[in-house]
Amino acid sequence: QVEVVDCGGGSVQVGGSLKLSCTAAGYIFEKCGMGWYRQAPGKKREEGELVSVRYSDGTTKYIDSVKGRFIISQDKTKNTLHLQMNSLKIEDTAVYYCAACGALNWWNPDSGESVDAVNWGHGTEVTVSS
Repeated sequence: QVEVVDCGGGSVQVGGSLKLSCTAAGYIFEKCGMGWYRQAPGKKREEGELVSVRYSDGTTKYIDSVKGRFIISQDKTKNTLHLQMNSLKIEDTAVYYCAACGALNWWNPDSGESVDAVNWGHGTEVTVSS
């Protein structure tokens, strides 16, 4: 198991921005895909939605509902994965989890299906209100 620590959530109004951060051991970024899931209110974590993945080769993908608004990136100097969330909508309200490894490196958002990860952060809450 690799420790993954996520943080950066908070409360914002519609249209606002938040930046989530996730730290993990540096070698994970070269070996595994890393991504952000979100668990909407009233749903179990297992019912969560995979939002974005940074693959081990550095490429990134997103689900359609966040394309153009969210940006996933790596800060190599700090072994940190970020999720910059802009133009936030009420439907973005969720607990966001950073995750690493497992099948993330093979995720295809066009399939409409999620994949599982091995290492998980504890989650950070994002609330978007009108």
